[in-house]
Order: sequence, then structure tokens, then C-alpha cells
Amino acid sequence: MKKKGLLLLGLFLVLTSCGEYQKVLKSEEPGVKYTMAEKLYNQAKEENSKAKFRKALRLLEQIVPQYRGKPQGEKLAFLYADSYFELKDSYNAGYQFERFTQSYPNSDKVEEAAFKSAKSYYFLSPRYDLDQTETVKAIDELQKYIDAYPNGEYLEEANVLAADLRVKLEKKAYEIAKQYHHTTNYKSAIVAFNNFITEYPGSPFREAAFYYRFDSAYKLAINSYQYLMKERLETAKGFYNNYQKYYPEGSVYYNQLQTDFQDLDTRLQNF
Repeated sequence: MKKKGLLLLGLFLVLTSCGEYQKVLKSEEPGVKYTMAEKLYNQAKEENSKAKFRKALRLLEQIVPQYRGKPQGEKLAFLYADSYFELKDSYNAGYQFERFTQSYPNSDKVEEAAFKSAKSYYFLSPRYDLDQTETVKAIDELQKYIDAYPNGEYLEEANVLAADLRVKLEKKAYEIAKQYHHTTNYKSAIVAFNNFITEYPGSPFREAAFYYRFDSAYKLAINSYQYLMKERLETAKGFYNNYQKYYPEGSVYYNQLQTDFQDLDTRLQNF
């Protein structure tokens, strides 16, 4: 009986709370909405409650424009952007935090807003094989934060996120070059791998790029007309020497590389 009474009491409180929220939502008083929105936001933070963030956001959507330019406007603008961030609405969070940093450059929340704006764009970055416009935007925003706050609270995380996005761009460029190789478009593969090696000197895909550049040149040479073969074999030999310079014996492609080079060298000697 006691347990049933507690359940009924809880249900009553929930219904009362819902009724109060609906009343405030329909109210014409921005001050009442301000108070409840702030209360719900703080509760949502403490409880990690998505439902309360959504409720706070509905109220904030109504009153943020009314407080723009007023003393409370700064606080509301931050709560508004952060509610989107907590709800993982990365597009709106990034945009609203960006507006916040522009509107309130002297705020004590501006560093946090700058980082969360950049992080929101990070979450919008798609898979490496899709268009990477959002990835480039995210890197730019993270770099802005890093440059503006060289000793910032979020500097370490910003560097990690930016590095992760750069690897994604590198992987896309590498896979495009590799696709040329795998479809026997060796001329395009050589150009693409040359560009990759120049543009991404510290990439984790660099050794593979050196190998596939050589392999593309080697296969292009041995499948060429006789009058083109010698020059192309010499080009491939140059790429072999480049690979050997940076990745000596023991590298993952070493055995296959040596087999192909022996064949290449024999062909050159025959000329």
C-alpha cells in the first residue's frame, strides 16, 4: 500500500511539473521563461538528461531573440548553443557557438564556445570516402582555436581532433591514388602518389604511397611499347631508390619490391 502511495505521489509530481512547464511555454512573460529555462538547463547538466535539455531548448528558442542586446543575452546565447551541443545537434551547435564568439568576444565563456564550435564541426565530418568539405571546415575551426589559445584549456583535445581529421583527408587522397593503381591507370596513379608524398610528408600512409608509386611505374614500364620501356624502367628505378632511402630492408613491402626490382634491373641490362 505504501509503495502504491509513493508511485501515485511521483505520478502527481510529474503531472504537476508537466503542467507547469506547458503553462510557462504558453506564457507571454519572457522573465518566467528565462527562469524555467535556466533551471531546466542546470538540472539537465547535473542529471545528463536529454529530455530536460530539449525542454530548456524550446524555451530558449522563444526568448533568445527578445534578450539580444540586453545584459541577460550573453548568458542565454551560451545556454542556447550548449543545449544544442548536449543534444548532439552539431550543425546548430557549431553555428550558435560561432555566433556567440562573434557577439561576445570578451565573455569569460568565449574560449569554451570557440572550442565547442570547432568540436561541433568535427562531429559533422563524414566518412573519408565522402565529400570532405565539412572536414576541411572543422580543421580550420580547430586551428583557429589552437592559434587563439596556445595555452588553452582544451588545447590537447583540439590537437588530437585536428590530427584525426588530417589523417582522414590523407586516407581519402591515398585511396584515390590507390584506386588508380588497382584499375591499372598507372600514369594517373604516379601523379596522384607524387602529389600525396609532397602534400603529406608525415602521413601514416607514406610508406605505402612510396611502394605503390614504384609499383605503378614498374607495371607501366613493363607493359609499354619497346621504344618507351627503357625510359619508364629508369623512372621506376628512381622510385625504387627513393623507397630504399626512406624504408630500408625490413619494411612491409621489401620482399615484393626486391622481386620486381630484380626483374626491372634485368630488363634494363638487356637494353
